[in-house]
Amino acid sequence: MKRLALALVFSAALAAPASAHNCPALMGQFEAALPTATVDDATKTAAQALYDTGKAAHEAGDHDASVAALTDALALLGL
Repeated sequence: MKRLALALVFSAALAAPASAHNCPALMGQFEAALPTATVDDATKTAAQALYDTGKAAHEAGDHDASVAALTDALALLGL
């Protein structure tokens, strides 16, 4: 039982930095897609606001919130 608990703690510790590395990739994906997105201006504005929120969360170290906001921004662009 102790080994299982230790394995779970170790896995969680390794997963946190991995999710942090998704933020820059998602930001790059958004930046590449925005100029050619075929959505209306209101949707682009909403997507940009989510991107800004995600970028700020990433810079503050809140990678879960960053990934969530950036994923929503990409979804608005149809990705």
